[in-house]
Amino acid sequence: MTQLRVCRRSRTRFVLIRIAAVLITSAVVLVHNAHAEGDEELLTSKADIGTAGGGLVVAQRVEPKTLNPVMALDVPSREVIWRLMADLIHINRQSQQTESALAKAWTISSDGRRYTLALRRGIHFSDGHPFDADDVVFSFQVYMDEKVGSPQRDLLFPGGKPIVVRKIDAYTVEFQLAQPYGPAERLFDTIAILPRHILEKSYQQGSFPETWQLNSRPEQIVGLGPFRLKEYVPGARAVLERNPYYWKVDRAGKKLPYLERITFLFVGTDDAQVMRFEAGETDTINRISPENYLALTKTQNGKYQLYDLGPGLEYNFLFFNLNDIGQKFPQISGKQVWFRDLKFRRAISYAIDREAIVRLVYRGRGTPLWQPVTPGNRLWLNSAVPKPQRNLDRARDLLRSSGFSWAQDGTLVAPNGERVAFSIIVAAGNASRVSMATIIQEDLRELGMRIDIVPSDFRAMLDRVTNTFEYESALMGIASGDVDLNSDTNVWLSTGSTHLWHLHELRPATPWEAEIDRLMQAQSISTQFKDRKQLFDRVQELIADNLPIICLASPNILVGAKVNLGNFRAAILEPYTLWNADELFWR
Repeated sequence: MTQLRVCRRSRTRFVLIRIAAVLITSAVVLVHNAHAEGDEELLTSKADIGTAGGGLVVAQRVEPKTLNPVMALDVPSREVIWRLMADLIHINRQSQQTESALAKAWTISSDGRRYTLALRRGIHFSDGHPFDADDVVFSFQVYMDEKVGSPQRDLLFPGGKPIVVRKIDAYTVEFQLAQPYGPAERLFDTIAILPRHILEKSYQQGSFPETWQLNSRPEQIVGLGPFRLKEYVPGARAVLERNPYYWKVDRAGKKLPYLERITFLFVGTDDAQVMRFEAGETDTINRISPENYLALTKTQNGKYQLYDLGPGLEYNFLFFNLNDIGQKFPQISGKQVWFRDLKFRRAISYAIDREAIVRLVYRGRGTPLWQPVTPGNRLWLNSAVPKPQRNLDRARDLLRSSGFSWAQDGTLVAPNGERVAFSIIVAAGNASRVSMATIIQEDLRELGMRIDIVPSDFRAMLDRVTNTFEYESALMGIASGDVDLNSDTNVWLSTGSTHLWHLHELRPATPWEAEIDRLMQAQSISTQFKDRKQLFDRVQELIADNLPIICLASPNILVGAKVNLGNFRAAILEPYTLWNADELFWR
């Protein structure tokens, strides 16, 4: 509102332990190979040398909500935006290790609180304007401004205090943390460096959140990524063109990217996405449903290759509206008495057949979940969290103990005499989640509940969940952006921008949420993986016990690409297939 292969386990462990070790030892310098071309300090790609030219066509199910990287919350927006933008330190989606990007090198103080980054000299934004430290300071100022309201803001307040960003000179920036922060090196990956010369005025005028919307002129949207926006046709497509000022080259010294353009088509549904790919109209595909994956395996004929990358980091879940809505929506607030009853939520969880969801929705290419950390993230998974199987008798006992009863026709009756019925909103364009909702509808019917499924346009659904609160329950999914647990800080902290069940609260609504706050804050300042793991194990237990979200299942990462697409290296971290778009080429 976001997938780890088993074979990455040892490599991921090495990365996280390495980061922790660096934070508590003497200052070190991490230097990445740079290629100098004139006054430009360019980064040399290690990928296979390719051939320039051609374009890539990709189908998205839904249209982006924004082109503003600071405000983007949804996957479709990020898919497009991050081809236009760049970060200081980048997480390689395949190795899952951090590597140099706009920062060519960096040092870390012995106490783990001060990061000094050396920026690449002589590089330019996509409009030709020079990039320097002022852009970095400005970018972090915007991301950390409470008035802007960025979803990434929480990550930049380790220990509840903002990171202090200071310009040392035109190409050196210092980041001072109030306390050590375990995954600090990795947080730079989430921050797009913005063009101060373009955006400073809108920021000063207080209109930044409304900047760079879908109706913005392409030339207004300026970044440091491999592509720049050429055309945006609402409801139809976004066309990106090669950024001639991009700061990477291949091993032969040729400027990247190889591709001249990327076209994103907004096709509306999973099936439309698959049909375009099968017909050869699109070149890559990700987030394939298992049903469509099976269908595509029968029509490959050497035209494309499919990949099952195994368990990912996406967790799908059902949650109830626990927000304080007063009498704004009386029909909803009346049912919140049930939703706030832990026994009611536990009964729902016991009644849901997760194994059936995996079997029917994912065709076996997935895993049932009782907590948000998936089996793909073996490093952080608390395997001791109970996994109670479906038990309708136990569900009935819980309801009965909370004063619910059953009418003669089997309908569940609340303590106040009202028949139990509620709706589940779900994104209409996501066939897997619609199928999940249908299974839940049937499962809860066996308890005497009437469930209405309300398919909704994704953008409208997001608005209801995060803004108006006009919903009873919702079925959504989050794909964590990184294997490190802090990528989901804004979900678990009570003040987090995606703390969906008590959104926008000023303080923890319950004692267990206060405990989660304390645990998350404690682990964030620890530089020892063992300590962080122990603290987050407890967080997982609290979530499983109190069920603010009822976790359902996680799909395997299923992707595909035409066989002649060079340097295609799909990964289990978003964006799966286009993370190295600057290196892709046609053989």
